Amino acid sequence: MKDFSHSNTFGAAVTVFPEDPGQPPPIVRPSFRFMLSHPAHWLGLGFGSGLSRIAPGTSGTLWAWISFAVLSHWLNTAAWAWVIGLSLPIGWWACSVTARNMRVLDPGSVVWDEIAAFWLVLWLVMPTSLVAQAMAFGLFRFFDAVKPGPVGWADALFHHVDPQTDRHAWTKAGFGIMFDDLVAAGCTLLVIALWKLI
Repeated sequence: MKDFSHSNTFGAAVTVFPEDPGQPPPIVRPSFRFMLSHPAHWLGLGFGSGLSRIAPGTSGTLWAWISFAVLSHWLNTAAWAWVIGLSLPIGWWACSVTARNMRVLDPGSVVWDEIAAFWLVLWLVMPTSLVAQAMAFGLFRFFDAVKPGPVGWADALFHHVDPQTDRHAWTKAGFGIMFDDLVAAGCTLLVIALWKLI
């Protein structure tokens, strides 16, 4: 298959798939109008946080932190467990649909994965100080952006699926989008747990 890989704003390779392999790939640029065009786009783009042209993953994670702080006035630990539990399968669907409609396997502007994963981190470390939350934020962003070890492995799992030959490609892509951030969350929690033991 012809290689339609391109680099995004931050130099990371992404793969797009045209309807007609003989034509340039029709990349759909995320916009406010695109976000409004489908309910999945609202979630996938993190209610607009993923539209940031600078570090959308960081913007999505910051949105997760702020929304967690606000919603915690009404949601207790058990309620958060339900919200996070539901955010994973719903997020899988939203990321799959948004990636498919953008025709990019792992769009940087899709940030629901960061939101759900960082909610999980905060849910498991709270209650804790603002400084400790900031440390968790920094650790999560490190693992998600740099992708060392297991995070890089998880990130690469479905980057080579071909929607032209695999009818489940976008579902796999959506799973991959969510999965590597959950691994990043696990690494973040492991470091925090080890730090507490020292």
